[in-house]
Amino acid sequence: MSVTTSDQAVEDGPPPDDTEPRRTGRLTQGEGLRGMLLVAPTLIALAAVIGYPVVRAIVMSLQQDEGLDPATGQFVEGGFAGLTNYADWILQRCGNVECPPGTLGALFWPSVFNTFGLTVVTVAIEVTLGLWFASIMHRKFKGRGMVRASVLIPWAIPTAVTSQLWYFIFSVDGIFNKLLGTQILWTDDKWAVRFAVVLADVWKTTPFMALLILAGLQIISDEVYEAAKVDGASAWQRFIHITLPLVKPALLVAILFRTLDVLRIFDLPYILTKGGGGEENAVTTLSMLVVAQIRDGFNSAAALSTITFVIIFLVAFIFVKFLGAHVVQTQQTQRKGAR
Repeated sequence: MSVTTSDQAVEDGPPPDDTEPRRTGRLTQGEGLRGMLLVAPTLIALAAVIGYPVVRAIVMSLQQDEGLDPATGQFVEGGFAGLTNYADWILQRCGNVECPPGTLGALFWPSVFNTFGLTVVTVAIEVTLGLWFASIMHRKFKGRGMVRASVLIPWAIPTAVTSQLWYFIFSVDGIFNKLLGTQILWTDDKWAVRFAVVLADVWKTTPFMALLILAGLQIISDEVYEAAKVDGASAWQRFIHITLPLVKPALLVAILFRTLDVLRIFDLPYILTKGGGGEENAVTTLSMLVVAQIRDGFNSAAALSTITFVIIFLVAFIFVKFLGAHVVQTQQTQRKGAR
């Protein structure tokens, strides 16, 4: 027969009270209603600020623009057009004929190519440089705060000012041609203007990437790196097997933000090329094409802006669904395993 001493009873503590209600993780009806009331003002504000413009643009895109019909030369009154405006853009059709080269209607697919080309090139360069800058700013050295502040200066400068600055740098008699000893038309030549826009955008927004990646690096414990060093892991192995996997959530957020930002880019190439887009409209983006189309017809511009919105939405959906979801599932699995 075993006897429980008083000391053991004190250590074990009082028996659990089964009458105390336990939290199941589910909200009660009252808590759910209170939560809906708290978020209702935000949802109403988002519906007014975001929802109404989107719905209004879709309604306008289904209407025909007033003006002269390029096929017949007769004045056409506005009315319901269905998906005609969308088909005209996608098929590059002006009325019943193919849009002549150089017209806005013929620039849809070239602008799509320019937009995605700028997105892939700039984001790839900015991710590489952002990782490098963030790794440097994450180290402990004298004057680290000053380095972090100086790196963020390009990002803090307004885009309009940055574009005008690089316009002077890339002018015929600018400092870039002075350093290279050339007379290249950087803001007009087909490939030169693309290089100029990429360089200007990378200079401005790489600090933004570095800032987001740095936030991800700071949550990684130094003990993890010390343990890897003890096990004989090289610097490259620590970067591949420790830094990249642990910084992946912050890195995906940074890539998503920058991808969506470049897909709707307008001000930097517009100001840098003075609205021309360079030779053969080499850097004319979808947003620049929308603004140019507004002068010719609001409804056609609304259709093009809706197409741009759908493209950006699909890209964001792919990032969140097929890239971000894997991170969330991994974290949930780790929590379940820990329990």
